[in-house]
Amino acid sequence: MVFKRLLGSLGVGGPTVDTVLDPGAALPGGALSGQVHLQGGGTDVDIEHIGLELLARVEAEHDGGESEGAVVFERFTVGGGFRLGEGERRSVPFSVTLPWETPVTELYGQPLGIVLGVRTELAVSGAKDKGDLDPLTVRPLPAQEAVLEALGQLEFGFRSADLELGRIGGTGQQLPFYQEIELTPAPRYAHAVNEIELTFLAHPGGMEVVLEADKRGGFFSEGHDAVTRFTVGHDGVAHQDWNTLVDGWIQQLVEHRAAYGTHASYGHHDPYAGGHGHGEHHGHHRSGPGVGTAVAAGAAGLAVGVVGGMVAAEVVDEVGDFFEGDEEEGEEE
Repeated sequence: MVFKRLLGSLGVGGPTVDTVLDPGAALPGGALSGQVHLQGGGTDVDIEHIGLELLARVEAEHDGGESEGAVVFERFTVGGGFRLGEGERRSVPFSVTLPWETPVTELYGQPLGIVLGVRTELAVSGAKDKGDLDPLTVRPLPAQEAVLEALGQLEFGFRSADLELGRIGGTGQQLPFYQEIELTPAPRYAHAVNEIELTFLAHPGGMEVVLEADKRGGFFSEGHDAVTRFTVGHDGVAHQDWNTLVDGWIQQLVEHRAAYGTHASYGHHDPYAGGHGHGEHHGHHRSGPGVGTAVAAGAAGLAVGVVGGMVAAEVVDEVGDFFEGDEEEGEEE
């Protein structure tokens, strides 16, 4: 529990709610479980429904620059249809399935600076109140971790991660935003690219890996961006040569000279995929880089350090600071 508070709109002496998530980080497409603890107030009340909302802090680009807002990206009903007696304590267990595209908030136990929250909504006799708010921690899927591990072993470095409002053209993206992980190039690619941006779009059958390179300009040419897309499955992760696969992706990305606005050329086979993936080149637009963050060295693959000086406890505080005062009309569905 992080932000237990009186459900003010339900009146003085109304019920209180405290949602406790089961310990440990969740997985995209996996179960999120816990219990909603209710405490009755001064009178008996009818609990019409108990809902959970998943929220994300998302950046949006517009003519005036960049702004941040809260996006509700999933809703669940986990209980209701009963009377809560005066002073009664009741716990409602729940288990819901996260969207496959739920962003990753940590890597190797270190926060990436992505802010997700779970907010509880209680409906009592026609009145609704958004009560308890908890941080949501999500770790990578095995295939996502394998890609990041390979990038680390190939000497790419972590720069920052954020959530961008919008859609990536030519993909099966479901959520109204996507996660962007920004990487510094490995030394052998530093002459060709300034940075690489990585997006995972997972689904039940596998995931799309979208790579974008901010390319360095030559003496007679201006720099431009190149984008490639690859697909991998969830099975056989342990048997894949990920270093060779991912390095092949990077080589294709660096060699690909399509600028923004070109037509997609789908179905290009990736010879490095080993039966697990294929590559597709396209020139859709994505948002630019976010705020740079600190990087700490580590032994396991893509080393992620304390992000922007933020430690886990401060991430929890930021969830509350960002979401607690958020108004319904300010949220994107």
